[in-house]
Amino acid sequence: MITATSMTFIVALYIFMLAAFTGYVVISRVPSILHTPLMSGSNFIHGIVVVGALDALFNATSIFGQIVGFIGVFLGAGNVMGGYVVTDRMLAMFRPSQKTAPPKKEQQ
Repeated sequence: MITATSMTFIVALYIFMLAAFTGYVVISRVPSILHTPLMSGSNFIHGIVVVGALDALFNATSIFGQIVGFIGVFLGAGNVMGGYVVTDRMLAMFRPSQKTAPPKKEQQ
């Protein structure tokens, strides 16, 4: 049983390191001008993180697991909301301005 647990940990660590390296390489090759649209567009995808955190929260068998699940749900939901806020602000830059003409003075 110890071998299966240690192998699971090694596989999880390998996947984490591979994902971190891949993320670093992909993001480092994105031009600076595209970082905001890329991040605002991809932050809302973190809804999957919220689903995973909810799964961890609902299947937690200890107080520590429940705390970690709650923190995961909280941070994931904040990231989702942040993605929508940044996207809305970015799209607002491309909307035409809504300046109203000053009222005309009546001639007497």
